[in-house]
Amino acid sequence: MKRPLMIFLAAAVPVAAVILPAASNAATSDSGTTATACAPLPLSAPSGTTVVSVTAETRAGGTFTFPSAFPPVAPITDVPAWCDLKVVVTHPGVNDTVNLRIALPQDPINWNGRFQATGGSAYSAGDVSDRSLPLISAVKGGYVGAATDAGVKTSQDASWALTADGEINAGLLTNFASRSVHDMAVIGKDATAKFYQRAASYSYFTGCSTGGRQGYAEAQQYPNDFQGILANAPAIDWNRFEIATLWSQAVFNEEKVAPTKCELDAFNTAAVAACDTLDRVKDGVIDNPRDCAFDARRLIGHKVLCDGQELTITKALAVAVNKLWAGPTTPSGKKLWYGQNKGSIFDYIAAAGKPFKVPELWAQYFVTKNPAFDATKLTYQSFEQLFNSATSQYDAVIAHNNPNLSKFARAGGKLLTWHGQSDQLIPTQGTVHYRKRVDALFGGTKRVDDFYRVFLLPGVDHCGTKFFSTGPLINSGADLNALVNWVEKGQAPNTLPATSADGSATRDICRYPMVTRYTGHGDTKSATNYRCVTP
Repeated sequence: MKRPLMIFLAAAVPVAAVILPAASNAATSDSGTTATACAPLPLSAPSGTTVVSVTAETRAGGTFTFPSAFPPVAPITDVPAWCDLKVVVTHPGVNDTVNLRIALPQDPINWNGRFQATGGSAYSAGDVSDRSLPLISAVKGGYVGAATDAGVKTSQDASWALTADGEINAGLLTNFASRSVHDMAVIGKDATAKFYQRAASYSYFTGCSTGGRQGYAEAQQYPNDFQGILANAPAIDWNRFEIATLWSQAVFNEEKVAPTKCELDAFNTAAVAACDTLDRVKDGVIDNPRDCAFDARRLIGHKVLCDGQELTITKALAVAVNKLWAGPTTPSGKKLWYGQNKGSIFDYIAAAGKPFKVPELWAQYFVTKNPAFDATKLTYQSFEQLFNSATSQYDAVIAHNNPNLSKFARAGGKLLTWHGQSDQLIPTQGTVHYRKRVDALFGGTKRVDDFYRVFLLPGVDHCGTKFFSTGPLINSGADLNALVNWVEKGQAPNTLPATSADGSATRDICRYPMVTRYTGHGDTKSATNYRCVTP
């Protein structure tokens, strides 16, 4: 049975450490260096947030495995000991209980002087578990790591949305949308300063998907919280892309088709074959899906062998697939949002009669406030109604699509984003759409590049996994390293290094709107034979 694809970005971090002055409440560690005492700290919180309790526990370092992680994650070795602070906060009048976790390298010699807040996935605001992958990764890299659960539940549970009388729990929604990350930033940096008796030199946020949305929310609403934000595959324009992910159900109903996975795969295979070499390199990847003019109707009458049964592609199915690629529209044909890029798998958001869980929950618990709402019954008309209802009710709370990043820019903040061109969950064009709006507001790409850069990764899936990616993936930790160098040294990244899953090919991914192009000479698998060009 297919597992839900809920990706959490655990950003790899630099291994360099900074030796800092010891705190006065210090003790000598076994290594002979000076370690601070792990004990509860009196912590300050933003106005409207109350600290309920703080507990502290020393966690032994070593090797950590993550057997339940999906996608699978390699063990993290040589993790230093850390002080594990558990902080509980509440917001008067909301009746919530929010759990924060702050992981501080116990020995100052293992702290690089930086603070790193981490984000969540789907309906999870962050991982505050005992074996938190992002926090252990942060400590391994020398960071103070922080996470919050925003007082909500797991990535696949949205039942917290409704109160006992069936109304929206506005307090928890505000937590999930933005408030709790701001709380984490303020409390986490305060804990860092009090633990080491020295403020963090730099503060960062890292996240993907929901975590990416959280990063954009910070840049827009709390521009002074972080100097650097790494926000990948951001779930911005939340209402639009979530409801857009249910578009397939309306299309299948209206076009009266129920395609198998084999049939849908055939369309992507054909699209890749038709558009692979548009960039002059045959590598099984559509470099820029927007340039791919392949029409699904070219497969009408094509035979597909599926589980021993021969199926014939029909005109109705080809029309439906074109509609999936084009994205949702009103019944009269007005575009509502973007569709999947050609080449990205259909498995998750285009399964006939099986809506993807995350948008289905949004429609049930938030938009309709009816947990029994059945997305498999959608029509073109009811889809438009659902889409409009979502945006009118919740854009002010969770869209996080405000292009005015002037305060973030003036504060010296840097926002770095990469998004896979084969993202099967969040349309890549949504990120491009936002970037274009920022460009328009600031008067052009050059000005925006001073504080906000986007990288589009050909053939890469949601949050960059080896499961469905066909193109090179960003080298582990290279994105965060690039952000750190940009913030601390003024070295703005023009490219991000990437390597294919099997290690046979390298590529330097160029910053948007530039693209990576083969020079026409040398090994097509070597990054040295590519250049950044303006399309």
